[in-house]
Amino acid sequence: MPVDVTTEIVIARPIADVWAYASDPTTAPQWYANIDRVELVTPGRLEVGSRMLFSARFLGRTLTYTYEVHELEPGRRLTMSTSEGPFPMTTTYSFDAVDAARTRMTLRNHGEPSGFGAIAAPAMSMAMRRANRADLARIRAILEGASS
Repeated sequence: MPVDVTTEIVIARPIADVWAYASDPTTAPQWYANIDRVELVTPGRLEVGSRMLFSARFLGRTLTYTYEVHELEPGRRLTMSTSEGPFPMTTTYSFDAVDAARTRMTLRNHGEPSGFGAIAAPAMSMAMRRANRADLARIRAILEGASS
């Protein structure tokens, strides 16, 4: 059973600010509650083909996986995926200007879990949706707090 979770939030910051922060993999542990560490495997600027190692907790397990960037439209869209572990997943961040001072950030995670993950897909979707909402609220609080 596939997992496909989309969440979004409006952040009271210009799109350039939201993009700069959210598309920087090294900020992920600051706004993703379950991500403990990110290590850049590919040095330099983020581009298609860039790779980064994530260490995260999900449903009581520690997962280590490598994401690779597949799509990069600065200020608009970032898509990366991993084929490692029991849950190969693609993550897409999309950014749309609501107006000059507000940005809609959309976070989509989708994939086809295998093994236990396939059995637990409905519970994983609910847990992921809950976590994504909290993470987007956290990034909004960080970025809106930074504008004060």
